[in-house]
Amino acid sequence: MPQILVVEDDAEMVRGLKDNLEFEHFEVDVARDGEAALKKISGGAYDLIILDIMLPKLSGLDVCKRAREQGIATPIIMLTARSEEIDKVLGLELGADDYVTKPFSLRELAARVRALLRRVQIERGVPGGTYRDSRIEVDPSRHRVVCQGREVALTRRELDLLWHLISLSGRVASREQILDAVWGLAAEVDPRTVDAHIRTLRRKLGADVIETLFGSGYRFKAAE
Repeated sequence: MPQILVVEDDAEMVRGLKDNLEFEHFEVDVARDGEAALKKISGGAYDLIILDIMLPKLSGLDVCKRAREQGIATPIIMLTARSEEIDKVLGLELGADDYVTKPFSLRELAARVRALLRRVQIERGVPGGTYRDSRIEVDPSRHRVVCQGREVALTRRELDLLWHLISLSGRVASREQILDAVWGLAAEVDPRTVDAHIRTLRRKLGADVIETLFGSGYRFKAAE
């Protein structure tokens, strides 16, 4: 049974999330503040984390950032009452895999949880299951990326995006195509989510790893 950590300080919200997720056959653990969440994340083996941005002691953004800095790749869905685009983009750039803006339906959140867990299980890419050139080596089955001889920690969503572009063998992918292939929720996720993840991949792997073709989309650039 998949184990989910819900990080939320509102008791009524916690009760609703816990009841709904348990009804969907998930095992649910709860943390009520950012510091407690980080301890649980660091010491536990969760399949997915639902993380509110506004938390006591340590914000959800800080929890996400520190977890990723520790190399924890557990998928994260952020909950936010904020509607400003910069908050959503910042969360994605810090390593969140998806976000849901309050108020939201519990049915929608459960659907996003199931979709994200499915994506974690799906390996996309080239025959043989690995990719290697003179600059980068990618082995999704081991969640391992080595760039310029240095191992790089990617979130699951970042790895899925990189692997999808590699699998296209030099073909261009539009934002919408990437959303459909990697997120599976193209009609519900802001296309700029892709841009935020591309920026993070370039920061981690180098600016020349992924090309932008203006008006068309993105393409993985193999080393010469």
